[in-house]
Amino acid sequence: MYTPKVLKHFRNPRNFGKMKNPDGTGKVGNIVCGDVMWLYIKVGKNKKGAEIVKDIKFETFGCVAAIATSSNVTDLAKGQTLKKAMNIGREQVAKTLGGLPPVKMHCSVLAVDALAEAIHDYLSKNKKPIPADLLKRHKRILKEKKIVEEKYKDWIGAEEVVQKKGK
Repeated sequence: MYTPKVLKHFRNPRNFGKMKNPDGTGKVGNIVCGDVMWLYIKVGKNKKGAEIVKDIKFETFGCVAAIATSSNVTDLAKGQTLKKAMNIGREQVAKTLGGLPPVKMHCSVLAVDALAEAIHDYLSKNKKPIPADLLKRHKRILKEKKIVEEKYKDWIGAEEVVQKKGK
């Protein structure tokens, strides 16, 4: 059973859509359930000069929980410093949604991983230092992605073709 907050984010997702010229992009997926998330960020500076998530958008192919967690993580990250945004965890995502069924907790993991990947992408592109914990997460995500790509090499790429046609 989904909470009213989960259903609200699903029915009216916030920050949904593709972003033109993002500063960072994160893409993650789960081959078991078929969910795929793209998360885009624009980085700016706050009044203190710290880098913040100025704008954020997502595109998700997935279930109710996948869409709701994607929408929710964008709300949680928008306006936050990159450091605070990269520390948003699955528990925080689930809690602010009023909870998720245990079988759907992996959606909150995907949402925070997509955000982490977008921040990693931004830092990498701009040759900025990458915090050790973010680098560790990135390596885990890449390892999981490599396993999936090897196992499903004949299928991988099909969604990329669909994604490019949708531009």
